[in-house]
Amino acid sequence: MVMARAENGRLAVLAASILAVAHPVGCRGSCPGPTAPVPEAEGPACGRAQEIYKIDAHAHIRQDATARALSLMDAWGIRTAINVSGGSNENVELSTEVEGETGGRIRFFCNIDFDDWDTDVFAETAVASLERCARMGGLGLKIFKGLGLGLAYKDGTLAPVDDPVFDPIFEKAGELGMPVLIHSGDPKAFFEPPDRDNERYDELSEHPSWSFHGDDYPSWEQVYKQFENRVGHHPKTTFIGAHFGNNPEDPERVFKMIEDYPNFYADTAARVPEIGRFDPVRMKELMTVHQDRILFGTDLGISVKYLALGSGPPYKPTKKQIQRFFTATYRYFETDDRQFDHPTPIQGRWKIDGIDLDCDVLEKIYHANVERLLRLEGP
Repeated sequence: MVMARAENGRLAVLAASILAVAHPVGCRGSCPGPTAPVPEAEGPACGRAQEIYKIDAHAHIRQDATARALSLMDAWGIRTAINVSGGSNENVELSTEVEGETGGRIRFFCNIDFDDWDTDVFAETAVASLERCARMGGLGLKIFKGLGLGLAYKDGTLAPVDDPVFDPIFEKAGELGMPVLIHSGDPKAFFEPPDRDNERYDELSEHPSWSFHGDDYPSWEQVYKQFENRVGHHPKTTFIGAHFGNNPEDPERVFKMIEDYPNFYADTAARVPEIGRFDPVRMKELMTVHQDRILFGTDLGISVKYLALGSGPPYKPTKKQIQRFFTATYRYFETDDRQFDHPTPIQGRWKIDGIDLDCDVLEKIYHANVERLLRLEGP
């Protein structure tokens, strides 16, 4: 059975808190007062960066919010979005309808229904559902963080990410040529006491159920090792580590996984605030060396009622806040600007530095890598 706390692990599409207070980079707790604002960037160092179309490899789009999604995509240079909340069973039919209505601009990943995961028929049913979704156009499989942090055995203990009971699903994804986008764990701060010394205090105050601190949960390190075991156990299955490889606080370790596992990629969804804290020269070097294995993503959550920018409701972002989300994101990849406000301040009160990627690297991260991986046609 799935215990009540599984709601922590099921990813509801998140919306943004906009607390526009800037603090010095490297501040990791309760921070001092705001600094002076940094002027907006004059433009990308790469002369044609603004002309490079983008594929959002990680978005959550309700099937009734197509018009709103397309409007945002048009405004911010996103040609195609991959809705990783494409659903399972009958919901897949709605996703195929959206794909047709949008001329393929919104594609989708499949999901698995884990409600009966601890029954004898689960694996067979899940595999059949995945096969059906693939036949209907599903490009990949999205595994939410409930695996590892929400699914519980009858005795209340949590099922680990690398539990063998789930092996048939990951093996079938590999057989079908469907990359697995997997979210394991969460920010390290979510595993620490949710007090004022926690650098994500603002976010945890708004969403106390996102805290995984305490004996009821494994440590962050335990979940991450389970995740790495899962990737290593299925060498014929391609994995995409969500949210910068599930470890944006330690980019070096993510790039080490990329080196160790040829079947492993990482997306950037909702983690520019975190990776932007690190030495920009080193980050540019690593991004350039591993330019074929990084995918651009936003983690946008789009419905008729709300828009999520990296964090969750009840915030309803203004036009100015939406502009900040996109411009700061692109500014990180495209400029060498220093100490500017990151896209989603509720995720931490610090500033970030741009990494000024070369044009050919931007092309790969923004669209070419995911086109190759998902066998998408360019314009």
